[in-house]
Amino acid sequence: MTVTTMSKAGLGSGTRTLPEIPDTSAVAPRDARALSKVFFKELATLEEGTHEYQYARNTLIEMNMSLVRYAAGRFRHRADEMEDIVQVGMIGLIKAIDRFELSREVEFTTFAVPYIVGEIKRFFRDTSWAVHVPRRLQEARVELAKATEELSTRLGRTPTVKELAELMSLSEEEVTEARLASNGYNSSSLDAALSGEDEDNDASLADFIGTEDPAMELVEDFHSLAPLIADLDERDRRIIHMRFVEELTQAQIGERLGCSQMHVSRLLSRTVKRLREGLLGAGVD
Repeated sequence: MTVTTMSKAGLGSGTRTLPEIPDTSAVAPRDARALSKVFFKELATLEEGTHEYQYARNTLIEMNMSLVRYAAGRFRHRADEMEDIVQVGMIGLIKAIDRFELSREVEFTTFAVPYIVGEIKRFFRDTSWAVHVPRRLQEARVELAKATEELSTRLGRTPTVKELAELMSLSEEEVTEARLASNGYNSSSLDAALSGEDEDNDASLADFIGTEDPAMELVEDFHSLAPLIADLDERDRRIIHMRFVEELTQAQIGERLGCSQMHVSRLLSRTVKRLREGLLGAGVD
């Protein structure tokens, strides 16, 4: 590995030098650990925002990207999300670099890996739930799964809520709440085919949920009918109201209006025909 030095003038009373690495991807992990100590030492003396500070910080990020790849490897079973995992892991690496101090007397790798893994786990915790639930319940779900597995192995059966509550140091209500929250972790499309013995059966869950409400069609019809009735004259609206709201006979309507039943029949037929044509014109069958 070729390492040269880059002068850094104007840093106090003297002139310091910082290694210049032409190709950070060629730095072996062992060399990266040694060089990181040099860069962290210099980084602590540089003014944030300067070109020199950015160079030191960016070089530390590039040299330690192998830590991100190492941590991401733990989640290789989620290969379809690997690009996102690496990106999130980079955020953890940057946080670790910004918070690391040589005075801690620990290797940077030891300090950084928990940051990287923690950021990746936080990503899964905050984005993998089909239904958003409070973080405390997300964390309780993980503990509940561990406690359930432990007690199932120990007891040889499914543990009760009381037994889980005692092991987790929670109330029975909290355990029940965590169980209910677990249902929000995964979801399935209502259009997904239901599995069954009949391979030709392509029925979905949506086929078994709810029924058509005939009243909904009436609502649509009434909504279309309202402006048509508003356009009728006062007498025709009265006839429609008496016939279909008060449910009077044509003879009774004739008595109220002072006309014959035959005249009411003609008026009623004409008005209903007008309304029907208006509805059909609006696209209502």
